Amino acid sequence: MKEMTVAEMYTLEETIAAKIFEGVTYPWEVLPKIKDFILELGASLPEDEYEKVGEDVWIAKSAKVFPSAYIHGPAIIGKEAEVRHCAFIRGNAIVGEGAVVGNSTELKNVILFNKVQVPHYNYVGDSVLGYKAHMGAGSITSNVKSDKKLVVVKTPEENFETGMKKFGAMLGDEVEVGCGTVLNPGSVVGPHTNIYPLSSVRGYVPAGSIYKRQGEIVEKQ
Repeated sequence: MKEMTVAEMYTLEETIAAKIFEGVTYPWEVLPKIKDFILELGASLPEDEYEKVGEDVWIAKSAKVFPSAYIHGPAIIGKEAEVRHCAFIRGNAIVGEGAVVGNSTELKNVILFNKVQVPHYNYVGDSVLGYKAHMGAGSITSNVKSDKKLVVVKTPEENFETGMKKFGAMLGDEVEVGCGTVLNPGSVVGPHTNIYPLSSVRGYVPAGSIYKRQGEIVEKQ
């Protein structure tokens, strides 16, 4: 399904992790590769721009990291990024340039493109968030099904077996997720789409649309 491919979902010029998407059709295919990619990329980062802090954590010298934030490697915090009070980065995380990781936000096995904002009480796990994507306060990715079965991405055309037990959400460029929303396992949201607050999202949501609730998705005017 072309609409869910990396080429349709993301502006690769807006991430330091562009190479991880080479040879990949769908964005969730990179999830098992994030750890090794960070270790390789981190070792090549210029020392005049990035400082290695602790074990396998690289932080841009222009980034702002609050003293109360916790960052476990492997992780890369990009230029001009902000990691705020009590943020919890559990590892395998790339935080893009100018991105914001907010108060009590938790990240695990994620790629945040440049200018992504997850600023208030968010959980983002096993996910890829595109350029300028924004998750409103309290919105989260649910990355494991309650029955613990492998995640399937469901679309009107066909279902995609991912072979993964942990898979949160793929958010395209400039997606806006309303406060208190749950992105269920295997959610794929196309670029420039808005999700209403308090939504429960599952499956594929087309680009350029407004998700009001399950079964009510309208095209932006």
